Amino acid sequence: MLTDDGKHLYVSWDEYHLLIERLALKVHASGWEFDQILCLARGGMRPGDVLSRVFDKPLGIMSTSSYRAEAGTIQGRLDIAKYITMPKGELAGRVLLVDDLADSGVTLKAVVERLRGMPAISELRSAVIWTKSVSTYTPDYYVEMLETSPWIHQPFEEYDDMRPDALAKKFVV
Repeated sequence: MLTDDGKHLYVSWDEYHLLIERLALKVHASGWEFDQILCLARGGMRPGDVLSRVFDKPLGIMSTSSYRAEAGTIQGRLDIAKYITMPKGELAGRVLLVDDLADSGVTLKAVVERLRGMPAISELRSAVIWTKSVSTYTPDYYVEMLETSPWIHQPFEEYDDMRPDALAKKFVV
């Protein structure tokens, strides 16, 4: 649900999963055949996992990080992992890069540039759930263009500040 002022978008688990399914259908409708999926950790892990299952393709993981300060709301220096985790072999052929959103576009743009420099990758396309209008990078596939560029409150954020003792309290009868 987008707030009246357009500054915040609240997403439930059900909405989140439906958006991932819509993303899978957009990729499928394009007719593009790909060999592997590479998701960006952490935001792209859930969409990457679902797309990997739906398309029956191997899933690789690349860690990136830029949001650290103020409970993950302030963007800082971009770190991109040197290594990519693959279930078998190397990242090669036609690759679908998956993340949750194109926010500023800085992360996706940097990762795309790095991947395009890898000779084993013959074709690269990107897919996200949301693209903000302020993004400097527009993915090949996205479900929603967010014109007001709101802060997205995703359903798993409740775990960002939850520690094991708080989780245990949920199960005390």
